[in-house]
Amino acid sequence: MKARIKKAVSLKVKAIGLPILALCWVSFFWGTTWIASKEGVKHMPAMQLVAIRQFLGGILYVAYFLFKKTPWPKGKQWKTILILSLLNFVLSNGLSTWGIKYISSGLGAILGAIFPIWIVIITLFRGEKTSKLAVTGLLICFGGVCIIFYDHLKDFLQPNFSFGILLSLIATLTWAFGTLYTKKKAASFNPYFSLGLQMMISSLFLFTIIGATGTTIPLSEIPSNSWWSIGYLVIIGSVLTFVAFIYALQKLPAEVNSIYAYINPIVAVILGAIIFGEPLTLLIAIGGIIVLIGLYLVNQAMRKKKMAA
Repeated sequence: MKARIKKAVSLKVKAIGLPILALCWVSFFWGTTWIASKEGVKHMPAMQLVAIRQFLGGILYVAYFLFKKTPWPKGKQWKTILILSLLNFVLSNGLSTWGIKYISSGLGAILGAIFPIWIVIITLFRGEKTSKLAVTGLLICFGGVCIIFYDHLKDFLQPNFSFGILLSLIATLTWAFGTLYTKKKAASFNPYFSLGLQMMISSLFLFTIIGATGTTIPLSEIPSNSWWSIGYLVIIGSVLTFVAFIYALQKLPAEVNSIYAYINPIVAVILGAIIFGEPLTLLIAIGGIIVLIGLYLVNQAMRKKKMAA
């Protein structure tokens, strides 16, 4: 009897423990991808790095699902994939990576986390009802961002810094549109196969753009640091961490699983300060915490709205 109880407890602990470990993996390693991107774009054009990363990641996903003989998308499903590849990978991922060439990885991660704010603003412009909790979260986030950038007011006089902020903000906006479009056009085909196809298609778009504009360097001239960054982004960022994310998403409640979104920027800010010597002032720390509190309120409001629907 005791042996059965002990076995049951062991299985229960394992069932809870593995998803929590997967969530911890996601929370930490998706934060480190900002650091890898920052290191990579130091030595090569940002869009070329993104194109190579998406191409290699897409190949791995597509090859796996072809091996599993997963059915290909049909008809209008391709339209959804094309639009999402442009919004999520060409624009959002591409511009956010380009942006951190000119700003710190920590600032890029914080700005990348505020995409739910754009969703609230978009719904307001659409004339949809928005809860007081969402508006409160929006105002708190805005206050936190103001605190963060207080130390960077002079930096806005520098064209490169302003350009990096602009790219990062557009990236979060396109991710918000991609999120809303995904909800509206929920596809019936395998979403993970779709992810791989989006990566592949986006890489073709990017290779065409950078080829036409001449913003590339020969592969032989890409330094080893950038190749290591690309390898890390593909294996850790695009494959292993996403698998862990899917596993945690399936095993844990949504409110628990969403914790990664608040930890990623913290990891990026701390590692950016340690590895690259990026500024980590008291105002950045306080502002970052306030932004995360605001994001938590916005996400809670969105979750309640979804449950009510």
